[in-house]
This record gives sequence, structure tokens and C-alpha cells, in this order.
Amino acid sequence: MKALPITFCFFLFFILTNTTFSVCIGICRENEQQALESLKKEVYDPSNFLSSWIVGKDCCEWEGVVCHNLNRHVIELQIINDLYGPNLVRINNLEWLPSLLNLENLGIYSVDLSNATNWLQVINMLPSLVDLHLYRCRLHYIPHLLHHNFSSLETLDLSQNNFSSSIPKWVFNLPSLVSLDLSDSNLIGPFPEGPVNFTSLTAFRASDNSFNCLLPRWLFDLNNLEYLELGSSGIEGAIPNEARNITKLKNLDLSSNNLNSTIPNWLYRCKDLESLRLYRNNIEGIVSNAISNLSSIKSIDLSKNMLSGKLPNVIGKLSKLRSFSLSENLFEGEVFELFNSRSNFLPAGLRNSSSLAELILKNNKLTGTLPESLSQLPVLEIIDISNNRLEGVVTESHFTNWTQLRHFFASNNNLTLKVSQKWIPPFQAIRIQIGGWNIGPLFPMWLQTQKNIERVDISNGGIQGEVPTWFWNLSSQIEYLDLSHNRFFGVVPTISTPYILLILLGSNNFSGPLPQVSPHLFELDLSNNSFSGGLSHFLCETNKNGSYMLEILNLEGNDLSGEIPDCWMNWLMLSVLNLGDNNLIGGIPRSMEVLSNLNSLDFRRNRLTGPLPSSLAKCRGLLKLDLAENEFVGQVPPWLGMKFSDLIILSLSSNKFYGELPPEICHLKDLQILDLANNSFFGTIPRCISNLTAMVAGDKLGEADIEYVSFDFGEIVRESAMVTTKGNNYQYDKTLALVSSMDMSSNNLSGNIPISFTSLVSLRFCNFSTNHLTGTIPNGIGDMKVLESLDLSKNQLSGQIPQSISSLSTLSFLNMSYNNLSGKIPVSTQLQSFNSSSFQGNELCGLPLLANCSSGGQNPDVDTEKDDSDEDELDWFYIAMSIGFGLSFWGVCSCLLFKRSWRHAYYRFLDSCWESLCVKIQIWGWI
Repeated sequence: MKALPITFCFFLFFILTNTTFSVCIGICRENEQQALESLKKEVYDPSNFLSSWIVGKDCCEWEGVVCHNLNRHVIELQIINDLYGPNLVRINNLEWLPSLLNLENLGIYSVDLSNATNWLQVINMLPSLVDLHLYRCRLHYIPHLLHHNFSSLETLDLSQNNFSSSIPKWVFNLPSLVSLDLSDSNLIGPFPEGPVNFTSLTAFRASDNSFNCLLPRWLFDLNNLEYLELGSSGIEGAIPNEARNITKLKNLDLSSNNLNSTIPNWLYRCKDLESLRLYRNNIEGIVSNAISNLSSIKSIDLSKNMLSGKLPNVIGKLSKLRSFSLSENLFEGEVFELFNSRSNFLPAGLRNSSSLAELILKNNKLTGTLPESLSQLPVLEIIDISNNRLEGVVTESHFTNWTQLRHFFASNNNLTLKVSQKWIPPFQAIRIQIGGWNIGPLFPMWLQTQKNIERVDISNGGIQGEVPTWFWNLSSQIEYLDLSHNRFFGVVPTISTPYILLILLGSNNFSGPLPQVSPHLFELDLSNNSFSGGLSHFLCETNKNGSYMLEILNLEGNDLSGEIPDCWMNWLMLSVLNLGDNNLIGGIPRSMEVLSNLNSLDFRRNRLTGPLPSSLAKCRGLLKLDLAENEFVGQVPPWLGMKFSDLIILSLSSNKFYGELPPEICHLKDLQILDLANNSFFGTIPRCISNLTAMVAGDKLGEADIEYVSFDFGEIVRESAMVTTKGNNYQYDKTLALVSSMDMSSNNLSGNIPISFTSLVSLRFCNFSTNHLTGTIPNGIGDMKVLESLDLSKNQLSGQIPQSISSLSTLSFLNMSYNNLSGKIPVSTQLQSFNSSSFQGNELCGLPLLANCSSGGQNPDVDTEKDDSDEDELDWFYIAMSIGFGLSFWGVCSCLLFKRSWRHAYYRFLDSCWESLCVKIQIWGWI
């Protein structure tokens, strides 16, 4: 019994000497108190985060300060600023820090230490430091150290700073280090090749940097590594094929890099792996079924790579898997490959055992039907199979157990939804996107049961009739609505709910006046319907006292009439405005000058008149200006080239513009489509045309920013342009970035084609026809290697066709008719394949024309040279015919002479022919 007090005393001594208390008995050490008080006096603390640091009061009671229970030394200091911005706490120096010699844990979060340039040298004086966190402290440099004093350091967190330098070598020589976090600190590479001393390291996090190097080999020799995160760090090359020592890995993140290898086999042996993120790389090859060996895996994301083959067999085997994404790859085959069985059902022992909540397979090449076995995933919340090649019928049984489903994305497949009009789904979805399915012809009444629905896409569904009133009432909770490309008709009511942000009703048969919409709407597409009336009630009479948030407005292809109203002051956020293909009259209103965010303006095919107003020059962000097929008049103002420096598409065709082309048009360095056809321009083609650098620099073509993203939906609105080429009109959208076109046809332009024109080596379509151009075709035209269409017809061009044109292998349309060209047509596979009409109306000779050329390449004299040429051709014809007959005759005879079976067959054939002939003669004789 006497031993008990002794044991209890030792136990009490152990507790007191090894336990840290935030509330302590006694007072702080004097020198440490003074050090912290000096910090308190010097710190810039506008939000008073250190309000508990009262000078004269025991520092052990201050917030963020922890003292040792026995010796009263400060062993932990945490300074945490919750705000970031103008109220950021700032500490200008750390000279007070060496007084805290017993400090074990130092954490400074979101505090400005940019002026404390000697931060590392000061911290290196703390011999007992175990954990160091300097998170988001505006540090700009990690100094090099010849000798460090971090033998006890286990955690080093320098994340979210701005070092703009490489990682110094001392960081890789910390044998006690367990966790290293250098994420998002603007570090540059490469990593040291080794050796490194990371024998205790379990976590290495360095995502969101710019190392731009290969994966260091030593990373995969760290025996204790559990967390490796290098996403978005410019890592390139291959993932090593061998990594025998890295067996404890739990989290691997190499996403958003430039890796271009296959998935190594060692990765499938990491049975402790819980999270695998390799998305947004160039990883190729297949995903082995051995991935089912990852028995601890919870999340797999291999999206946005170049993986191919069939889907791996994982569902039903990986019972802990919650999130699985293979989207935006090249996978083929059928969806049932995911399951452990070819049947529609999981094996009996695995049914309802899956924990899969998120399945993302969009943007692949998957075929076949949607298996009913998917319905046996009872906790599924998100499924995305959109943009594949699935087909077949989807019935109510596919959704039987999906009680947890919240997001169903399956657009752009050839699927048919066949459910009862009285069907009540077992789920309450937030988002349903089944655009492109065969849903109609009746409206899907089951949508009425979805009380939480926020996003609906039933576009291109073959639905017809009027939209039910109850559905329009649902708009009070819907934020995204796509009913486009159906056969809806009727009047669209007012949609003024503050929640709806995007409405797509294009390509239907809606009629009546334009509906009034919510001022919170971001995108409205009512194109290709039968809306009628004016624009005033829509633009001017609603929300008179406030501004609209609308960014994209498409009213193209309706029956709208009247003038464009002068009340754009409340539409300041517009970036895309399309009023094309209507019956609008009048001029461009002055108030459009306030649309400083405008990127695309399309008024094509109306009856608009007047000159281009100078107020339009204030829309300096325009990328597209299409005013074609109207009745605009006047000269093209010089400011069009000076103010619209980012313009990519300029179409002024089929108007009444006149005058000389201003040289300022050459300032449009990003211009890819220039259409000035069917006007009354005169003068010469500007010599500065080579300044249109987008048509010169072929390596830049296709990089133009001609897509617009609507709000945070990720909804991409592709720009489009009408291009007249090869005698036809073409609408370009998806491939628009690759199109370059110049059309100045049907004007009164004169003078030579400038030599600088041939520097436009990225030009694909060119039309200078029906002008008064003179001189010769520039010899350098053969340098325009991607030219597909060239029309120089109906001008006064003279001289010979340059020989270099024969090197244009991409040329598929050519018209040089009705000029004063002469000489021989150059010989090439392309040129001789064109119709003779492409060269008629000139003094040309040679194929494809019937006129032959003399040896000098000039047009022959019809009276004297034609007969000689014909005689030569006739002689060669008979010589060739004789040789051909001889070869054919002796070829047949040789076969009959040396091939006995052929000879007998030939004789039998002759006998049968003779007998047949004799029978016919006898019949004729009887007749």
C-alpha cells in the first residue's frame, strides 16, 4: 500500500512535465513577456486581432500563446488573421522572436511579413522548433542556408506565398520532417536531382507552382510517403514505371500537368490509396481492370486525358468508391463494362453495396444502351453521361433506386425516354439535362413533381405544342432553362423571377411580342422564332429605374420590326447582341455608345440605313461587327480601324458604302474575316494589307477569343460568321477560329494587287472578283500554302499566271475568267482539275482549255501552227495504238500457248459460240 503514493507521484510528475495547458498557473517568463509586448507595440493591426494582448497582463493568458505548464516558457505562438486585404495584419520585423528559445510551434497565418526580410535567419535561431506555419504571409524569397538549426522540425508550411524562386537545397535536408507544404507559392523548378534526406516525410504538397520539369526520381523512393500533391505545377514527361518503395501512398494528385505516359502498373498495387487525381494531362493507353485492386480507393479522377479502350471493371468491386470520373477521354465500348457482369444486374452479393455517389463519363465515345444495372447504385447523387453515342430506350426501371439523385446530365445521346405521363420519379433532382433525347411529342409532365429543380435542359427533344402554364410557374425556382430546338408554339409570358439567370428558347415557333424578363437574367436566346412587333416595350418600358445584368441577347431570325430604340442605358453589361435577320429600319441609335462591354454586334440582314455613327467608336471591345445586307451609306470611317483594335470579324457587305478604303483598316491586326463585297468602294487595295498579322502569322490562327462563357454555368456561346466562298454562303461556328477570309468583290477597286498581299500566308478564302484591278498576279502567290479559294474573275489583270500557283495543293476553287491573262496555264494536279470556265475569257492556252500551246508557251497561231500540232498528235496516236495492239495480241497468244487449261477453255468457248451462231442462222432461215 505504501508503493501507491510513490507511483502516483511519478504519474503526476509525468503529466505535469509532458502536458501543455492553454490556461496555466503562474506568469510568463520576463524576457519572453517583453518580446511579445514589443511585437504588440510594433504590429500594424487595424482590425485589432491582438486585442487580448494586454501589456502588463501575463502573456500566457493571451490568445494564441501557449506556455509550458511547468517552466512557463512560451512553447506555442499562433497569430491568425481571418481577414485578407486592406485590413491585413502586418509585422515589419521578427527581431523579438529569438527570445522565445523554447518555442516548438510557430504559426503565422494571413499576416504580412513582406518587410521582415530576415525571417529565415531569425527563425533558424529557434533550436526546439517542431512545427512552422507561415501561410499566406506575402513572403517573396526563401534564403539559402549553409547550416540550419531545424533538426527537430516535423512540419514546414510555406504555402500561398510569392517566392518567385526555386526551392533551396536545405529544404531537402530535413531528416525529421514529416509534412512539407509549398503549395501555391510561385515556386519555379527544377527540383534537385538528389540525394535528399527525407527519411521521415509522409506528406509532400507543392501544387499550383511552375516547376516545369520532370518528376524527380527520388520522390518515388520515399518509403513513408502517404500524400503526394503536385497538381498544376508544370510537371511534364512520364510517370516512372517503377516505384517499389512507395507502398503507403494514400493521396496522389498529379492533375493539370503535362504528363504524357501511360498509367504505371505499380499504381494499381497501392492498396492504401484513397484518392487518385490525374485529370487534365496527356495520359494515354488503357485503364487496366487491375484498378479494382485499389480496395481503399474513394475518389478517382482521370478526366481530360487521352485514355482509350473499354471502361475498367470497377463497380461492384470497389465498395468504398464514392467518386469516379473518366470524362473527356477516348473510351469506347459499352457502359456495362463498368460492372462485374455482362448482365443488367450486379452479382447478388454486391447489390446495393456500392457507395458510388458520383459517376462522370461525359465526352467519350461510349456506345450501346444505358444498362438497368445503374439503378442498383442506391446512393448515386450525380451521373453525367452526356456527349457520348448511347442509344436505346430509357424507362422508369432505370431510375428505380435513385432516391438520392440530384444531378442527371445525359444530353447529346441518341436515347429515348419512355415513361408514363403519370410517372412520379423517386428522386427530387436539382439539375436535369437530357437535351437531344427523344422525349416528345408530349410535354414531360413528370417535371411537375420536381420541387427543387433549378436547371432544366430538354432541348432538341421532339416536343411539340404549347408549354404548360404550370411549367412557366416553375420558373420562380429555375435558374437555367433550355427549351430550344423543339416545336413549341404560343406566347411566352413575362418571366420576372429574380432567380432565373439563363433562358434558351431558340429554334421553336413561339410568337407574339417579346416577353418581359427579369433584370437578373444573364443570357436570353429567342432566335429563330416568330416573335413580332417592336423592341421598345422590351428594351425601354421594363425596369425603368434600374439596370439589367443581361450579357448575351440573341433575337436573330424573328419578325421584329420598327426602329432600334434609343434606350440602351440600362443594358450596360451586354457583351453579345444579335438582332440579325429581322425587319428593323432606321439607324444605329446614339445610346449604344454606353455598351463598353460589347464584344459581338450583329445587325445582318435588316433594312437599317444611314452612316456609321461615331458613337459606335466607344464600343472598343468589339471582336465581331456584322452589318451586312442592310442599306448603310457613306464612307468607312478611319476610327473603325483605330478604335476596334481587337476586331476579328468585320462584315460590311451588301450595303451602299463608297469611297476609298482607309489605310487605318490595316491596324486590325487580329482580323481574320474581312467582307466588304457588294458596295461601291473605289481606289486601290491598301498596300499596308500585310499588317493584318492574324492572316500572316499562321501559328496564331485558331487562338482568337471568339467564345463567350455565360455566367458560372460554363455555358459556351460560340461566335459564328457568314462567309461567302466557292460561290456559296457558309456559316462557321465550331471551326470559326481556323477560318481566314478576305472578300472585296463587286466594288470599283482599281490598280494592282499589292505584292504585300502574298504575305497573308494564313488566308484561306480570297475574292477580288468584279472590280477593275489591273497589272499582273503577284509571283509570290505560291507562298499562300493554305489558300483554298481564289476568285480574281471579271477584272483587267494581264500577263501570265505565275508558275508558283501550281504549288497550292489545298486550292479547291479557282476562278480567273474574264481578264486579260495570256500564256500557258501552269501544270499541276490542282489546276488541270478545274473546269475550263475558270480560265475562259482570257488569252490562255493549255489544259483544261482546248486551246493548245506552242513550245514558247504563247497562244499558237490558229492558221499555221494548229495543223502541224494536229499532225504530230495524230502520228503519236497511231504509233501508240500499234504498240498497244501488238502487246495485247501476243499477250493473249502467249497465255494460250503455255497454259494448257486456258487453251482448252478458250477452244470450248469458240465451239459454243459457233454452235450458237449456227442455231440463230437456222432460225432466221425459217423465218
